[in-house]
Parts: sequence; structure tokens; C-alpha cells
Amino acid sequence: MTQDVIVNERGYKLLANPKLNKGSAFTREERRALGLVGRLPQEVETLEQQMHRAYTQYSEKQGNLQKNIFLNALHDDNEILFYALLSAHLEEMLPIVYTPTVADAVETYSLELRRLRGLYIAYPDIDSIDEILEDTINKEVDLALVTDGEGVLGIGDWGVGGMHICIGKLMVYTACSGLHPNRVLPIQLDVGTNNQTLLDDPEYLGWRHERITGEDYDAFIGKFVDGLRRRFPNVYLHWEDFGRANARKNLLRYRQEMATFNDDMQGTGATALACLLSGLVAKDESIKDQKVVFLGAGTAGCGIADQVCAAMVRAGLTEEDARKNIYLVDRQGLLCEGMPDLAPFHQPYLRTQEEVSDWDVKDPSFIDLLEVVRSCAATVLIGCSTVQGAFNEAIVKAMVSHCERPIILPLSNPTSHCEADPRDLMAWTEGKVLMACGSPFPPVEFKGKSYPVSQSNNAFVFPGIGRGVIAAKATQVTDGMIYAACEALSLASPARHDPMAPLLPDIADAADVADSIALAVANKAREEGVAGADAPDDFVKALRDQKWRAEYRAYKAG
Repeated sequence: MTQDVIVNERGYKLLANPKLNKGSAFTREERRALGLVGRLPQEVETLEQQMHRAYTQYSEKQGNLQKNIFLNALHDDNEILFYALLSAHLEEMLPIVYTPTVADAVETYSLELRRLRGLYIAYPDIDSIDEILEDTINKEVDLALVTDGEGVLGIGDWGVGGMHICIGKLMVYTACSGLHPNRVLPIQLDVGTNNQTLLDDPEYLGWRHERITGEDYDAFIGKFVDGLRRRFPNVYLHWEDFGRANARKNLLRYRQEMATFNDDMQGTGATALACLLSGLVAKDESIKDQKVVFLGAGTAGCGIADQVCAAMVRAGLTEEDARKNIYLVDRQGLLCEGMPDLAPFHQPYLRTQEEVSDWDVKDPSFIDLLEVVRSCAATVLIGCSTVQGAFNEAIVKAMVSHCERPIILPLSNPTSHCEADPRDLMAWTEGKVLMACGSPFPPVEFKGKSYPVSQSNNAFVFPGIGRGVIAAKATQVTDGMIYAACEALSLASPARHDPMAPLLPDIADAADVADSIALAVANKAREEGVAGADAPDDFVKALRDQKWRAEYRAYKAG
């Protein structure tokens, strides 16, 4: 039986609290007990009636950014109503609160600022981190989602606008996996910005300073993580949209010490690998026989490459042979030994001059994507470049010339940065492509049939991973746990049953998929010995009991 909630706030203060406000759904008894008589219209409504009105208002908004602003305002007014509405219309609203529309919200953050949420920890306040964390509204936190706003989606450095990503991502956590919204914390680390547009904008709300780097940056991150762990010793730390130089470094620095996860690397990698595994089931082929080409060798691209490489090793290849099946292409063309400005995480995948000496290329010092696809006989093409239209007809037809059903994943978002339009991919491959995109696209009409386009959306993966980690009280997030999430997602693929079906399930089913992933991750944590000593014996029951639902509970005056 659900217990009543004891409420100490009264009147307008209660109505102004989005975590407690019910609006017109306060009962007559609650209105009398909590000082709300005369402060609300007379009619007492159900949650369903409120949802109907809210959806009507939402539908009247012009453009996705206005819809995003409306939903954020609803979130700031009544969290239960917001999550009930979002869950009921997940497929329609997920692209509004999350990618791709959240990119527009990030860019207009300072202009559209309404209610402040979460914590802003700026570099000038480095000596006040403990005090800032102590004053948070959330007295218990299971999950902290943190960004420094340097690598936001495909749009780059947007400073404190990154907070929109944190808030939007936590909305997805709650809507898809049932994490309690009172036990999560968005955090913006403000270490400056190198975006001159922001620095020149009189309305910009962040620290007006170029980004700190090097030892100063590392020391700041160290003080932040130490302070966070002192305040919330068992917190699960999710890193989001950090720049290329810092994303992997921050994760590797702490992943052996605590439960921590980088969605741009691990979540993107697990989702993309699930697409690849599903496509290979549809083709009845093994991953160890694939030649995989990446356009974009940053945080996301190399994160996916690492997981593809590990999957090839699981399939029986040596790590050396697995890496030989993976080709990274970036601004300087195919990444080869001896090139300047390479990152340490590029090193395992660099090609030698000897390997490419017999390729038919115009300029050995700059081997472009078409030349790579043609020369290595690519069977899989993955885009993390943010270059719209980079997968052109010549490149796709070069794949088709040696691969009947190529797997093509243009993953960059928002939509304006996607490497290919699904309609073109279908036309250029005569309907044989196996594809998924990073942004949502409508179904493709081809030769009289309609084909849904899978969205390789991290929302399939990170909510379930987080819930599984928290349920298991895991002390680390292992590679095995990430792969367990990937397998659970791949098992839900319609392509496993119909080779012409989408690679991933419908995004409307993301909550059901999250349940399967959470259980797989928790079980793997126990199997690998990283579940907490006081982890529950029955994860099925624990996950069911811990799941938060958007429903009103009865209030009693405290």
C-alpha cells in the first residue's frame, strides 16, 4: 500500500515547488489542510485530465524549440505531470526534450533561461566546491550527470548552455528507466569557453574567460570529483559532452575507483555496436569478417571503434587482427603513422605506409574516404564527423560494388549534421542497405513500401545501464557490463526476425528495453565481482521495487 506523503509547505510556496505541486489535482481535503483553498480553481482534476490539457497546449506550439520550451516550463511547474505526459508520448516528445531539438535549446540557453536547476560549479569557485555540493536540494543522490559544455552534440563549445544537455538527459533517465527524479543531480562545470560568439554576447551567463586547460583543468576536475565523492560516497558519475582532449582522460582517470560512465564513448559505442550486431544477424555474417570504416575519429568515433574491436576479439580474433579490420578517417584523411596532431587513443588504429602502399590513391599523404572504402572493401561505414552529406553516392556505390548489403550508420546529430539522408541510402543501394541514424528520420518510401528508419539513440542504452549500476550498487562500470547492455539491446532488434526490418526497436519501446538492459547490467556486475557487498539478492524484484512512476500520491500536512 502506498504511504501518504508528509508535506510541510503551504499555500503558494507549495504550488511553486515542482516536485510537490499537483496543480488542479489537489483534492478538497488536501486544499484545506495545505492552505490552498482559494488559490486554485474549484474543479478537482485527475492526472489524465491534466495530461489532456497539457498535450493540447503542447500541440499548439509552433516549431520544435517552442515545444521544448513548453515542456521545460511544465517540468519546472509540475514534475509528475511532465513525466506522465512524456512517458505517454515518448516517441513524439523524446526528440523534443533530447536530440535533436536540445541542440537548439543549448544555443539559446542564456536568452531563454527560466527556472534554474542543478549546480553550476565555476572555476573561480574552485575552493568552494564542498560548500556548493553541501547546499544542494538533493540530500541523497544516486546519479550525478556532469558536463563542461565543450563538445555538445555536433555543435561544439556552448559553455554553460551544456546544462540543457544534463537536464534533458536526466529527463530521459527518468522517463525510460524510472530513476527517481529527486535522486539525480545535473551539474555544469564552468571552465570558460572558447566560443567567441558567447564571449561577445552581453546576455551570456557563464564565466567570460577562455577555457582553462592542462594542469589547471585537471586539478579542477580532481577537486570536483573528490568533493562529489565526499558528499555522495556511492554516486554514479555520468560524464557528458566533454571535449575530445578531456572526455577519455577523465573517464580513464576514475573508472577503476568508482562507478563512472561516459555516454559519448561508451553509450554511443554500445548502441552503435548493437546496430552492427543486429545487422550481421540479418545478413548471417560474423563481426570478425567485417571491414569497418569510421568517418570522424573523435570521442564518439574512437569509443565505437574500441567496442567494435572488443567484439571482434570476443568472436575469436586477436586484438592485433581486430584492429587491422578498423579504419579511421578524419580531417587529415586516413589516419596513418607519422601524422601530426594525433591523440593517444588513435595509436592502436593507425595504418602503416606499407599497408597502403599498393592502394590506388591520388595522394598517399591524404587518403580520402572514398579511396579507403574502395581499397579496403568496406562492409560497414560509421559516421561521427558532423559533416552533413559526407556519405555521398560515389562512396555508397563503392560499398555496394563489393558488399550486397552494406551496414551504414550516419550517427552525427543534430539532423543538420547527419552524414546521409536515409532516402538517398535506400536509393543508392536499391533498398539493400542496413542503416540506423543518430537523429530521428521519418520512414522511407521505396518502390511502394514504407521502411522505418532506426534511430541509433543512446536513450536505448544509458538509462538501463544507470539503473542497473545503481540497483547492483556497483563499484565500477566494467567493459563486460557495457557489452551486456549492448547484447540486451541487440536481442530486441526486429532485424533478428526479419532481415528487412529495422536494426533497433521503436524508440517508443525504450522503457521496456531499459528494463532488460538494467537486469543484464546488474547481473553482469555481480558475475564480475563489482556489485556492492549489500547488493540485493533478487535484481528482478529490486529493479521493480525501485522504479519510480509518475503518479500522484496522497498528501498529509506535516
